[in-house]
Amino acid sequence: MADTRQATGLTPQEWDDDFFVEYIQDSPFKSVMGTNENSIIQMHEDFAKGKGDNMSIALVNRLTGDAITGTNILEGNEQDLASRSFNFNINKRRTAVRLAEMTEYRSSINLRDAARSSLMTWAQEDVRDRIITALGSIDGVAFGSADDTARDAWLANNSDRVLFGAAKGNNSSNDFSAALAQIDNSADKLTPGALSLMKRMALETRTGSDAGKPKIRPIRIAKQNRRYFKVYAGPRAFRDLKENTAIQQAQREVSIEMENNRLFQGGDLVWDGMIIHEVDDISPISNGTIDCEPVYLCGAQSIAYGVGKRYKTKTKTFDYGDKYGVAIEAIDGIHKMRFGTGDDDTDNPVDHGVLTGFFAGVADS
Repeated sequence: MADTRQATGLTPQEWDDDFFVEYIQDSPFKSVMGTNENSIIQMHEDFAKGKGDNMSIALVNRLTGDAITGTNILEGNEQDLASRSFNFNINKRRTAVRLAEMTEYRSSINLRDAARSSLMTWAQEDVRDRIITALGSIDGVAFGSADDTARDAWLANNSDRVLFGAAKGNNSSNDFSAALAQIDNSADKLTPGALSLMKRMALETRTGSDAGKPKIRPIRIAKQNRRYFKVYAGPRAFRDLKENTAIQQAQREVSIEMENNRLFQGGDLVWDGMIIHEVDDISPISNGTIDCEPVYLCGAQSIAYGVGKRYKTKTKTFDYGDKYGVAIEAIDGIHKMRFGTGDDDTDNPVDHGVLTGFFAGVADS
């Protein structure tokens, strides 16, 4: 006689594992997630093996020294790898739903399946919102919670990584509110020229007071021997860019190879080695006269996504078994990576992989 086998879908552990995999695969940021230093969103699950609420990721800068040639001695002339570390906290996050059931025979495992869609949507939106918040954060604080003093200090440290409108000169002595006020709705919309300026700022060699800051590294696609930046723009800035005639012509020339690139999603625009993606949930900010929208040019190691504990479900019965609840929880953290430019890792922190632009974003009339 054959033994009775439990259906795979009713096994709690497999349900939880399948949920995590599907949740990652369906994420709008999946194409830029990875585990190595070439990823925009660098994921770490190794920390799930240990305890504690703090994680650390190594930030490795590129080598810049000259080669040792001929019979000259290499030993003793090695380059400094110039690595730094980024430390951040992880925390528990959870939500739950409660369902009333008409039959006392329905199992809690089946109820997990019934709640799967709602829980999946919540998890994806929660991660999406935290990534957007991290991109706009001011030294680890959400933009809306940072005061003028914090914004000015952030701008002073990141002056080579922030662009206000179409010109670098709009930065008024690292006064954030004054620089934002320079943006108007005619000269400072998001344009191909502004995007190219952002790219040049990301790649230019730092000099003077910025000499200790590395370039923002583009993502390298080995099979194509090409490199790209990914740019995230809100709907208003994206609208203005899409209406530009130079962009419209460039999109007619986008190759099938580009459209098949793993970083390319439907509706993306391509310009000058950048893939521009519209993000509906990037919110405008006012400069006192008009609305402006942040635009984020992202290179390697922009965001750290540490997973201390994968999403896992728990169930509970209420009201003498008439109602069932199912909760889902994880321990993780999502933060914009920063490195210190002083003697210590945390001195004078600078955004590692993100260059932030602010452009006119006036609402449709």
